[in-house]
Amino acid sequence: MLNSIFYKSVFKDFAFLSLRLFTGALLIHHGFEKLNDINNFADAFVRPLHLPFPVTLSYLAAGSEIGGSWLLILGLGTRLGASAILGTMSVAIYHAIVTSGFNIYLLELLALYFSSAFSIILLGPGMFSADYLISEIFKSNPNFIFSIFTQQQSSKTESILKRESPKSLKQKRSFDFPFTNFLSS
Repeated sequence: MLNSIFYKSVFKDFAFLSLRLFTGALLIHHGFEKLNDINNFADAFVRPLHLPFPVTLSYLAAGSEIGGSWLLILGLGTRLGASAILGTMSVAIYHAIVTSGFNIYLLELLALYFSSAFSIILLGPGMFSADYLISEIFKSNPNFIFSIFTQQQSSKTESILKRESPKSLKQKRSFDFPFTNFLSS
């Protein structure tokens, strides 16, 4: 019985949630620090690697950290956000090794962010994410988007028919909220 409590899917998904939230919340300020003084970041980190367009790459690094962190926090496009963070951390680890060698104090935080992003890419966002909600909606109703467009078209044709027919009896129409099946389960 104790095993069933500790190995339930909810606890695993809660662990994914905490990994995503902590990684995103702790990494996002690094991106804002880069944006605060982008030229200093370009001089200190990008130019020593002799990469082209250092300021542009600095904006790309800051954007991937900020955007990737928000995607992790929201759980929307989670693997895409984790991939952006993984790419930035790969370049940062390369920079740390090239400029300072295998200095553990420089590499430990970078390696933790790298491993967190890599784990999220491999394991997915978990049940407590927008990605999971979207996938469940499409599993329960594979023609979800098609049904939205056909409802709009059918209501337009009905309104046209009502205008053409003189004083037709108005039928009471009920609106079915698209997420009703998902919310009730």
